[in-house]
Amino acid sequence: MEIVSKFTIGSDEGVDDLFTIIKSSLHSTYKALISEEEIQQYIENWDPRKMINELNNLSNQLIITYAGQKPVGYSIVKSGSVYPDSLEGKRFTELNFVILKEYDTPEARKSLWKKCKAAASFTDIIWTNILTEDPLLEFLKESGFVIKENAKTAPFKLPSYLMEMQVSKNQ
Repeated sequence: MEIVSKFTIGSDEGVDDLFTIIKSSLHSTYKALISEEEIQQYIENWDPRKMINELNNLSNQLIITYAGQKPVGYSIVKSGSVYPDSLEGKRFTELNFVILKEYDTPEARKSLWKKCKAAASFTDIIWTNILTEDPLLEFLKESGFVIKENAKTAPFKLPSYLMEMQVSKNQ
């Protein structure tokens, strides 16, 4: 099956593909940690128009990974997004990086990561907030990310790590 990662615009189609991945990921990632009701309540509060507007902000880029024609992963790259206590005078870029468990292969990871690095090549530091139990944690470490501190993830305030990667050292 062909794996392709594409920069995607904030359109109805792009947001539909993004929401398809997020819904599936929420259910598989959080089902053992929180109730189905909480997951459904969170999903019901989504606003596609708000997401389209956010993605059409020139500081944000959406990348979707497809297996064949099926959306199976995504990344949202947010330029200028910092976390509390981040270093002043550095350019930061926030990274959300998700691949559905059933499609989490080295090929899918490499495809999505390559596009993310291209999108964030102008920054000093890429950072992310990732669940402590996320299967992509080791991949991010292998890619050059280091754990900076313990944190809590949105939307359910579960244990996570703030991780960052110095871009200049990894190009």
